[in-house]
Amino acid sequence: METIDTRIEAAETRLKKLKAQRQQIEARKRTEDSKRKRTEDTRRKILIGAAILAKVERGEWPQARLLAMMDEVLTRPDDRALFDLRSPPTTAPESQLDLP
Repeated sequence: METIDTRIEAAETRLKKLKAQRQQIEARKRTEDSKRKRTEDTRRKILIGAAILAKVERGEWPQARLLAMMDEVLTRPDDRALFDLRSPPTTAPESQLDLP
């Protein structure tokens, strides 16, 4: 015959397993939510880019304006090369600047 202590121990073990399962489910939901948000963000960026490019192609937005904007925001050489932008001037670290 089972003692009350054995039943309590079995219930506690089952509770621990259920809590672990709940944590796994919650972690999976957070991962899926994060992935969905990244996917939506990427899609928004693609659509914005497509809209701007369409305006440039139709002559509704000056290409020079687009290139000026890209020149301001792009820092990686491979990204800049996509728009035929020259590499930005390299700046010296603050420790090497001549400050008064």
